[in-house]
Amino acid sequence: MRRGDHVGNSERLVNRTVERYGVWLRSTVVLLCGALGLAQADASDVPGAAALLTPAVLASGVRLGALRRPLPPALLWALDAAVVTLMGLSQPVLGGEGADAMVEVAVGISVIAFQFEWATRPVAGVALAVLGGVACVLGDVLSSPAHDLDVVPLVRMLIQVGLSRAGYLIVRARARAADRSASVRAALRREADVAAARRATEREYLATLHDTASATLLMVSQGDSRDWSWLPRRARQDLEALSAMPGFETGSVDLAALLSCVPEGEGQARVRLTTRIEGPLAMPSGPGLAIFNGVREAVANVSRHAGVREAELRAWREEANVVVELSDAGRGFDPDAVPTRRRGISGSIVGRMRAVGGTASITSRPGAGTRVRWRWHDRDRAAQAGDGGGRDTGVPCPPRTPAQQTAAVRFIRGQLLYGSQLVALLICLVWQFTISLRRLLAHQDVYDPAWAQTAAFVCLVAVGVTGGAHLLRGRRIPPGVRGWCLCSVLAASAVSAYTLLPGHSTGPADWAFGVVGWHALFLLADLRVRVYAAFLGAHIAINAAAVVRHGAPTAAEAAVLGIATVGSCGLQLAIGVLMTHLLRDTAPAAGSAAAREEELRTRERIHELLQSDHKERYRALTATTVPLLVGLGHGVLSPHDEDVRLRCGVEGARMRRLFAEGDAVADPLLNELRACVEVAEHQGVTVNLAVRGRPGEVPVAVRRELVDPVAVTLGRTRSTARVTVVWTPDAVRVSVVGVDCADDRTEAAADPSQNRAEAAADPSRNRAADPRVSVVRTRRGENVWAEASWSRSVSSGVGLP
Repeated sequence: MRRGDHVGNSERLVNRTVERYGVWLRSTVVLLCGALGLAQADASDVPGAAALLTPAVLASGVRLGALRRPLPPALLWALDAAVVTLMGLSQPVLGGEGADAMVEVAVGISVIAFQFEWATRPVAGVALAVLGGVACVLGDVLSSPAHDLDVVPLVRMLIQVGLSRAGYLIVRARARAADRSASVRAALRREADVAAARRATEREYLATLHDTASATLLMVSQGDSRDWSWLPRRARQDLEALSAMPGFETGSVDLAALLSCVPEGEGQARVRLTTRIEGPLAMPSGPGLAIFNGVREAVANVSRHAGVREAELRAWREEANVVVELSDAGRGFDPDAVPTRRRGISGSIVGRMRAVGGTASITSRPGAGTRVRWRWHDRDRAAQAGDGGGRDTGVPCPPRTPAQQTAAVRFIRGQLLYGSQLVALLICLVWQFTISLRRLLAHQDVYDPAWAQTAAFVCLVAVGVTGGAHLLRGRRIPPGVRGWCLCSVLAASAVSAYTLLPGHSTGPADWAFGVVGWHALFLLADLRVRVYAAFLGAHIAINAAAVVRHGAPTAAEAAVLGIATVGSCGLQLAIGVLMTHLLRDTAPAAGSAAAREEELRTRERIHELLQSDHKERYRALTATTVPLLVGLGHGVLSPHDEDVRLRCGVEGARMRRLFAEGDAVADPLLNELRACVEVAEHQGVTVNLAVRGRPGEVPVAVRRELVDPVAVTLGRTRSTARVTVVWTPDAVRVSVVGVDCADDRTEAAADPSQNRAEAAADPSRNRAADPRVSVVRTRRGENVWAEASWSRSVSSGVGLP
């Protein structure tokens, strides 16, 4: 693998799984073949054979131990090389046909396993395969010097090595495809989660801004004939709330303790609360703070609008629900008649609870008082009640659906299953049309009758073509087709076994014994391994019955049959176990690991963007709102000063425009202008709003540039104003004329938009952030005219409908 290549979770776990299974497979085969080889050897040959086979078994044991305690790759390669060399050299010591079969099986499976053990280092795997071939050739030459070299086992070994490497590459390709697809899906989910978190935080930010700075500044802007003793402390609290970004916390709070701290107000604005709280009410702090802030806003509404100075606050738990209720016997109102631009109910109460997964309802009618109820469903408590357990860990219970059933795990499993079936199909077809076909054609004389063997061969070809047709089209093999194919494979096994002459079972003439299992493997890959093991058992039983039919085999013959069975069916069962492990264990592990990594990435991304958003918001407030709050909080600015009140009115209008920015309305520009007009009207200004032309789409940043001069002018107007919006195919113009406007003594220093458009005689100051937006402001006596225009262009990509 090249440096810098990214390895996904699926590929990484596939590499780990095939390496471990390669080591276990080779070590098991070496042990079994060594034992069978010693069992069939002459007594005089056992000491010499044990001297070679014992170190090979010990080296395999060390290699197994290295799975837990890794050793240097060079030492591991030396151990693997020692195993195949010793197994190959044991052939002349053991002697006989059984020794040839034992060495061929042991070395053949070892070189196959090496492609798994050294999957990420293919050069090392190929070198070990070459060394294994050389050891087999050397052992064959030493055991039979007078005979010609038999190249058939070498060719068969070469085919096996190629198939094992190709099989790994296919499975790895499917694992990489799963990782790529999972990465794309995760990125989409991450962006959606980040966007949702930013929207939720934005809503909470606006609600907090409404309850703190906006409410304070608007109260200051609307009059001076009141007791302002509460103002410094309130301004300092608002400043503290703005400097700490509002958001959703992950800890736990006692809602009962929070509700005991709900401010009742001071002086004539105080609301005496009668509380009945059944505590403690432990809950996540996000919903807890949302309820607390909503109750605080509702108490303030009682003071402002109810006409009474008493209210009742109750809180209790109903099974898995936390319920809070605030009621008063005031004048009441019609909730449906409240304008959407009013944020006290829609944003601070209902919006907050909706953002944290709860609900808030307002019940009221004129003359009948008001009742506000908050309800939050405690999913953790509901899950614990459903489980019947008494856990109280504070950590949300995991979902009942196992990880294997998640979409990501199912997708990874599907990719690995498809790759595994492709591997099994490739092996069975290549094996059948190379090794099996050569054996069938070369041994026609030992078949009785020969046509039956040919028919069995054609039957297996039909099975491979039928299953492959479904597989290559990406379709599951129907149960009926699979059943017919399995019956056909078993029938081919029986025909081949019972039409062989005695003494040829599992030998060079038996073309079917080693290929039948591969056909069944791609048919049964999606089922549990015990189903495949049962099929192999039936296949072995059929062939064993055919052998016993001609008489019980000798011990040497039985050892040869056992070695052949281990070399073919044992390898196939091991590959089936490997596939099952990939599907049942590796896929869920890869999905879980990917989910954990994605959760960390999402948290990091959300944290990064929320911090960026917070800094941007605070930077936007630094030049205007923060100086006002600092001055009011420390007594530097007086609410009795008209200029201070007017500045507060300007900031209040800007915040109202910000609140209206997220409304889902047909004409956002007009909606934001109306929000500013409403603030001015509350200050006693008569405003005439006129719209001409057909409205169109205007980007958010441009709307801010167009509305800000209107908000500034309206905030400093004392009597009347006229706002006009003109839509043309090429431009959008927003103008305002304010009659009896206060002189701007400090706003220019605090307001960049004022700075850039203060004097018409200095065009260089009439610049906006967007180069297509121009701002012009002219004062004549106490009258001010301001106009902001946005020139549409084709390059902007925004046109009128």
